[in-house]
Amino acid sequence: MVIRCEDGRIDILSLSLPELEEEIKAMGEKTFRAGQIFDWLHAKKVRKFDEMTNLSVQLRDVLQKKFCLKSLFIVKRLESHTDNTVKYLYRLPDGNHVESVIMEYEHGNTVCVSTQVGCKMGCRFCASTIAGYKRDLLPSEILLQIYEAGRDSGRKISGVVLMGIGEPMDNYDNVVCFLGLLSCEKGMNMSLRHVSVSTCGIVPRIYELAELKLGITLSVSLHAANNRARSEIMPVNNRYDIGELMEACRYYFKVTGRRISFEYALIDGHNDSRADAEELSRLLGDMVCHVNVIPVNKIKERDYRSDRKAAYRFQRLLGEYGINATVRRTLGADIDAACGQLRREYEI
Repeated sequence: MVIRCEDGRIDILSLSLPELEEEIKAMGEKTFRAGQIFDWLHAKKVRKFDEMTNLSVQLRDVLQKKFCLKSLFIVKRLESHTDNTVKYLYRLPDGNHVESVIMEYEHGNTVCVSTQVGCKMGCRFCASTIAGYKRDLLPSEILLQIYEAGRDSGRKISGVVLMGIGEPMDNYDNVVCFLGLLSCEKGMNMSLRHVSVSTCGIVPRIYELAELKLGITLSVSLHAANNRARSEIMPVNNRYDIGELMEACRYYFKVTGRRISFEYALIDGHNDSRADAEELSRLLGDMVCHVNVIPVNKIKERDYRSDRKAAYRFQRLLGEYGINATVRRTLGADIDAACGQLRREYEI
């Protein structure tokens, strides 16, 4: 997928290796040069063409004229004093801002990345949508969040979750391109089994993603077990209701064999009763899945609330009904690490 920057040059970081080979051949260069350049970009992660020291000065000048090499600027960096979580606010080349978070687990470091500047989905409890949708992120801009987090923190990145600002399935083509770059053996060579892609339930894209058989974990933001309750907090449910969503999820598991994770943000008085747990268990009872119970993040524009005590109580209720559930570990609580809040405070 050839993407051009604002000045008309080709976004080189968004090119797959075969695409880069075609562009390099069109310049009259040998194909192996593309492999050298790709290595500089995605293995060594250089920021400038001048750093590609095994290329001639003349070739570097030509690359500079034909391609743009995007970068992100760290506007703000917040580090938790309790669990080593680091939250970044990045400025994009066009002046927009996005966030990412690097989280430390026993098995390694995972980066939560954004896929859009803002979000169209309008979920009532989410800070990402409040500052408004501006545009989709390009593959290079998603990838750079990982590269910059690793470079700045000095940590090896072993996992990625697409759960930051934006709806990944609303930016489908760029996200799929990003996943190809992330998993390319000549680049980061990350197994997509270490990648989770979140969606609020854009049904047609779930079917398309299933057919690709990428090995990723699909994480579905469910948050309610019936259409009335879900539509109240998630407008997407008015387009793709729970019945359609569950059918797509079953298809995804049938085709990929990958267990689906359902995200359930617990909201006091809305979806946290025993009746809610029972209804959720009936909805998911025949599926190979996991429920991630999440105490809802507090945001000043909304009155939604819950706490970890309530989350553990709801988890136990699901367990009584035979549903595999955990309570999401709270990371970066002292720096408001949930995505969307830092951008919103900076731009509003």
